[in-house]
Amino acid sequence: MRTVQQLMDLSGRVALITGGAGHIGQVIAAALLEAGATVALCDRDEPGLERVCSTLSSQFSSGELDYFRVDFLDENETRGLISKTMQRFQKLQIIVHCAAFVGTTEYPGWAEYLDRQSVAAWDAALRVNVTAAFVMTQEAAPVLKQQQGSSVVYISSIYGLCGPDMSLYEGTAMKHPAAYGVSKAGLLQLARFFATTLAPEVRVNAISPGGIWRRQPEAFHTRYKVRTPLGRMGVEEDLKGAVLYLASDLSSYVTGQNLVVDGGWCAW
Repeated sequence: MRTVQQLMDLSGRVALITGGAGHIGQVIAAALLEAGATVALCDRDEPGLERVCSTLSSQFSSGELDYFRVDFLDENETRGLISKTMQRFQKLQIIVHCAAFVGTTEYPGWAEYLDRQSVAAWDAALRVNVTAAFVMTQEAAPVLKQQQGSSVVYISSIYGLCGPDMSLYEGTAMKHPAAYGVSKAGLLQLARFFATTLAPEVRVNAISPGGIWRRQPEAFHTRYKVRTPLGRMGVEEDLKGAVLYLASDLSSYVTGQNLVVDGGWCAW
């Protein structure tokens, strides 16, 4: 019987992390690097990728690290990530899809009041948040099925599980795009679809974080904490254990599941 340390060891495995220039993507990369994985980060923000790689390289001596710039609105670029990763590392066992349109994304017709949210923004968000996950998993399936320990993890959201509490936003400039929750809910069903169609060689799961503290307006922050059983917003570090669990053999008999990391938000 393997020890816990052996089960969580990702030495020799290659992980592709989308949204790698973002706060959550960086922390996910750190967790997998610490467990011994080789990590490929991808994002549209190339300067951001360079900064993240520089920071992580200074923190971790084990685990190789590289990055690819990609526009997830482009199907060909998204599909090309798999061949680029294989050319660079000759294998791929882990995919974590973290790239997404979020509330602060700057895009015309996105972070607006409901009557100003545009179909163009809706389409773009679904393309990045959920279609890119489909495209990459579809493209990577033959590669993942040939290797042991293959795991795909989609980063969803509590708003993929329940409707938004709009009272949290009152008196602030914050907006809540409809397509955010719709796309995150789509990821949960996509995880279930691939969990059954790619089994038994590949496991596919999702993580649904609650709100992450990003210096939001105090009115929002206070209301959110009151609404949460653990009495605080999440921080990026809260996702480290969840990602490592689903990416590693710690969860070797887990597939098609959604791990909710929300401080109890959905428990009410």
